[in-house]
Amino acid sequence: MLRYMLDINIATYVLKNRPEHLRRKFNENAGRLALSAVALSELAYGAEKSSRVAANLEILDGFIARLEVLPFDEAAAYHAGQIRADLQEAGPPIGAYDVMIAGHARSAGLTVVTNNRREFERVPGLQLADWSPGTS
Repeated sequence: MLRYMLDINIATYVLKNRPEHLRRKFNENAGRLALSAVALSELAYGAEKSSRVAANLEILDGFIARLEVLPFDEAAAYHAGQIRADLQEAGPPIGAYDVMIAGHARSAGLTVVTNNRREFERVPGLQLADWSPGTS
């Protein structure tokens, strides 16, 4: 059963095999991890603009084979729109991809795993987990 949606920064750290603590958490939660198609598009972009395109795309393919990539659907879009409107009224916005990932996770009832709490903790009703060393 899915429980977590990885943020782009956490997925990047896992792909780069650092830190070891994060890799361990990733392995401990096998079968409970999801990635938004929005995050996948950013990870694919990073691989495509790298100096080792084929190798990095192969690494990315191996990574996503170990979790479930969820399509950004209608419910996610509505949640993202609501989040964007709420945050615009409350002060400075968060990044567009963060809004989409937050909306996607919230609509699916998943906890966002991120070390970017400053952005995501402003989203009403969003559950967060920080897997940085020293956290649960």
